[in-house]
Amino acid sequence: MKSVFFTGATGGLGEVCVRALAKRGWRVFAAGTNTAKLAALGEVPGVIPVRCDVTDEARVQAAKAEVLRHTDRLDAVVNFAGLTGFASLVEGAPVPAARRMVDVNLMGMLRVNAALFDLVHMAHGRIVNCSSSAGWMTAQPFAGAYVASKRAVEGYSDALRRELIFLGIPVIKLQPGPFRTGMMDDIHGGLEGMLAASSLYGHSLRRLRGLLLAMLGRPRPPEALVRVLLRALEDTRPRRRYRAGSPRLLMALEILPEGVIDALFRLAARWADRR
Repeated sequence: MKSVFFTGATGGLGEVCVRALAKRGWRVFAAGTNTAKLAALGEVPGVIPVRCDVTDEARVQAAKAEVLRHTDRLDAVVNFAGLTGFASLVEGAPVPAARRMVDVNLMGMLRVNAALFDLVHMAHGRIVNCSSSAGWMTAQPFAGAYVASKRAVEGYSDALRRELIFLGIPVIKLQPGPFRTGMMDDIHGGLEGMLAASSLYGHSLRRLRGLLLAMLGRPRPPEALVRVLLRALEDTRPRRRYRAGSPRLLMALEILPEGVIDALFRLAARWADRR
């Protein structure tokens, strides 16, 4: 039986993936912070719940100790823990918000990979880092901290892949778009709250909320991401990246020069002011 350490297991998408992996025959060390959800996952055959906060080095090491009670090797680590949301980069409290985003999305990934690497190396396994469509597509306004953290994940993953080439350990980027989970409700609520509290952008951008949400695209069912994750974990020759659910509007913007995209945002705001 192959073993995988899976962070973010108590999130909506993470829980779906963990259950699918266990059904597939993987032994899943399901790492998360929600005690009730961990207990529920512990009832699933093949799932071993592990309390783990990826922002806490001591908790990550304790999670490793729990894994070692069962095995001395891991066939894979999946870094799925992450935060998302809309926020201004200049209004409110942008510094602590961005620090928290980077600490979870990037540094949490680095902590887990560094702590568990010897177990992956022992099994000649692989590492899957969950990035986002935001990590490679044109940046959306009011998602700056999230975009910055995911672009950092892209660079970190590329550098780690090229380092571990010499050891024969694949590092794979998973780049999902939006999927139908409770996180999408949080994103919508966060945008509404941010725009309602804004004194700088409120008038124009409250009218543009539809455009900002449309840029996220129509959320796809979680099962579509599960299929892509399984390929990343089980392909004999894994690709460097796997994408799923990339927003079509943002995909269309990819063909335009950056200056043109900036102009389109300015025009959209002026149009909203005239309505």
